[in-house]
Amino acid sequence: MNYDVIVVGSGPGGYVCAIRCAQLGFKTAIVERYAALGGTCLNVGCIPSKALLDSSEHYHNAKNHFATHGIGLDNLRIDLTQMIKRKDDVVKQTVAGIQFLMKKNKIDVYNGHGTFETSNTLSVQTSDGQKVIQAPRIVIATGSKPASIPGVTIDKKRIITSTEALNLTEIPKHLLVIGGGVIGLEMGSVYARLGAKVTVIEYLDAIIAGMDRELGKETKKVLEKQLGFSFYLSHEVKQVQNNGDAVVLQAVSRETGNAIELSGDYCIVSTGRKPYTENLGLEKIGVNLDKRGRVIVDEHLQTNVAGVYAIGDVIPGMMLAHKASEEGVFVAEHFAGQHPHINYRNIPAVVYTWPEVSGVGYTEEELKETGTPYKKGSFPFRALGRSRASMDLDGFVKILAHQHTDELLGVHIIGPRSADIIAEAVVALEFRASAEDLAIFSHAHPTFTEAVKEAALAATGNRPIHL
Repeated sequence: MNYDVIVVGSGPGGYVCAIRCAQLGFKTAIVERYAALGGTCLNVGCIPSKALLDSSEHYHNAKNHFATHGIGLDNLRIDLTQMIKRKDDVVKQTVAGIQFLMKKNKIDVYNGHGTFETSNTLSVQTSDGQKVIQAPRIVIATGSKPASIPGVTIDKKRIITSTEALNLTEIPKHLLVIGGGVIGLEMGSVYARLGAKVTVIEYLDAIIAGMDRELGKETKKVLEKQLGFSFYLSHEVKQVQNNGDAVVLQAVSRETGNAIELSGDYCIVSTGRKPYTENLGLEKIGVNLDKRGRVIVDEHLQTNVAGVYAIGDVIPGMMLAHKASEEGVFVAEHFAGQHPHINYRNIPAVVYTWPEVSGVGYTEEELKETGTPYKKGSFPFRALGRSRASMDLDGFVKILAHQHTDELLGVHIIGPRSADIIAEAVVALEFRASAEDLAIFSHAHPTFTEAVKEAALAATGNRPIHL
């Protein structure tokens, strides 16, 4: 079968790319090795983890805050089986939605593992046998899978990844989390809210180290205070053993050299992800990879092989679902002769703890490293009437602007609904707004977004009104 475009992988990069190609008039096929569309994000990543985060947050609030609101509860309990079922239902509905969009846009779906035979030919091993499909343009969107570290063998029983953590049949008494990044903190939050003791072991000297350092410091403080997290920063994990009904972790401090031993009933390995390029036949057609196994692409996201493109987690850059989606649209519009735009600096990063953590643009550390003259302003959420009304007092908005031009350089937020609020900052950065622009634009009262206006006032040199 011949197509104009074939997309390999149906995650947020692949399925979005396929839809946009179809919208632009290309005869499009998508190849997915699993039975369900949606990739990691929809099936075992973004969507199910947010479902569990929401469920666990409801329980946490019911247990700790409802009485303050004048709501009394008797016999409050956790039904983990129902919680997992609801998560599965959310996933099924979302995946069904993607299947519907494929039919709506007349995109042919091939369920099976695809392998390059030539630069424009794929062999797909399906349940109905081998299918051979061709197209002058093929997009690699195969995503990533969990990575591990030396000395740690993931057995998917006691030593697990986030995938297995989404389907536990019991609430851990003590959950060990290797890695203080997004995945570890989110899954740790789920089970800490349900009653687990959570200990995070992080190799670096900060959690969420890729974000502005002030966000990591505040997040650590909040998780310790709210949920009782324990942290071992600057510690290198040497070994984790499954002893049947418990796991034992051994680590060494990178600062003092002292060894520690921790025991728990589960250990989540959340040390990042690695691109999935196995058995795709990339070596057969000569696609170049870098030292980390990522596909090398040019400014149009084309590989060194003409007609073969790559997007999402398999190429360098942040491993974010929305980054992959933007690249999927970019590639499709490039195929159509348009001039699409992606500013990677303005792609926001989000951590869905509570309060949520988000950031976009330059961090303060980056500005210091480059010697960029800057000014900053911040505003705490606890000074907002809206925050007092909802009892969401932790966190702040931090705005970085150029010292001389006042142009916005970065916005970093830890606070209620910051995953949504950060979109305001993305728009402002894309239009090269100034801190003064944000300061003079009207923000509805009472809202959480007023913190953005107040932080902008602080950055312009004016005193915030409510501080």
